[in-house]
Amino acid sequence: MAKIHLLMKKEDIKEEKIADGNKVAVVLDVLLATTTIVSALRDGAKEVIPVLHSNEAMKLANGYEQDEYVLAGELDAQPIDGFVYPSPTLIRESINGKTLILSTTNGTVALRKSALANKVYIASLLNNPAIASALQPVQEDQTVLVICSGNSGETSLEDFFGAGHFIDCLLKQREFELTDAAKTALYFYRGQEDSYETLLDSYVGNLLDKHHHHDDLKLAASKGLTSIVPVLREGKVVIEPSISSKSV
Repeated sequence: MAKIHLLMKKEDIKEEKIADGNKVAVVLDVLLATTTIVSALRDGAKEVIPVLHSNEAMKLANGYEQDEYVLAGELDAQPIDGFVYPSPTLIRESINGKTLILSTTNGTVALRKSALANKVYIASLLNNPAIASALQPVQEDQTVLVICSGNSGETSLEDFFGAGHFIDCLLKQREFELTDAAKTALYFYRGQEDSYETLLDSYVGNLLDKHHHHDDLKLAASKGLTSIVPVLREGKVVIEPSISSKSV
């Protein structure tokens, strides 16, 4: 039986372990990186390039014409000079047809550190059901590695909740063997009644609330808003072209 395992934060990612074996990675940074990525692709972005830091982002941007990209980022939840703040509702206004170059403290780093898995999916509450459907053909000898980006080395309430939601979506479609960490996220998710209130109650949710990013919080808490399946391919996040003909 295929196994589901969960990592609590990006610092738990061991790249050599991900590369060794038959692993599929599902990365979550609910507030806000993976929500921003999914939302941008839904809003017409051509692709999203997750980077490790702002210097890499600026170097990449130099290879594009001014009207071909949006440069977005934050460091320790603070804006970066010359970057759009990576708010999905803010980016929506200008992303259609463009490449989003994205630098964040946790989510984009987690994505890059997961790149050696057989396949890397980008998940959020917005598209967890679609990612779960995409993973139904997963083989019995494969491990689905659910990765919470966390918050600068700490556990993130919203990512743990999002991981539980994703695992719940998976189990509605077929059986998996769950590690204790995966079961813990699942039980936590099933014990919550309101996704918005749960996200709001998190450390980052409180920050977003304090800085009046209520629209982003509401968006991030919206379950199953889109059926797109973003995957990391050669350093770029693109939409998987066909849900019916994917291989995991």
